[in-house]
Amino acid sequence: MKKFEEKTIKSERIYNGKIVQLQVDEVKLPDGKTSKREIIKHPGAVAVIALTPERKIVFVEQYRKPLEKSIIEIPAGKLDPGENPLAAALRELEEETGYTANSLSFVTSFYSSPGFADELLHIYITDDLRKVENPKSGDEDEFVEIIELTLDEAKQYVEEERIHDAKTAYAVLYLHALEGR
Repeated sequence: MKKFEEKTIKSERIYNGKIVQLQVDEVKLPDGKTSKREIIKHPGAVAVIALTPERKIVFVEQYRKPLEKSIIEIPAGKLDPGENPLAAALRELEEETGYTANSLSFVTSFYSSPGFADELLHIYITDDLRKVENPKSGDEDEFVEIIELTLDEAKQYVEEERIHDAKTAYAVLYLHALEGR
């Protein structure tokens, strides 16, 4: 038995959407009592820390409806069913920024919100960017603006909460740590 394991007694799918599914599970707790868990099932996602030859970080600004505001993020997107994360990272980089790269290096993977979702986010980095002449178009309901910032500017944006999501804050912290080496 896994430490603190919760055994599923019953699972009910509540919503099956384009991006996520919501289910409510009844679980047996380690002490024998029962509880309910609301769980978001997500196919996973990728994000890219993209550095220009001038060492600027490529970001996209987009409106995020759940937050009711625009924020600045590293290029990212969800995995298609069965899609390789590296291929998805290259696809998202091109769709969102018009850049591609000869190589991407894996940085890490982490769960974005493990208290209620199973989304696993894979982060890559590249400093080998080149503009694509006719880039693949992104999602038809996605509107983004490309912004290139120095690391110091990005850190300032974090302080101002213009960069305000976990994956992008992680990227800025990661680059800050690399700078100190």
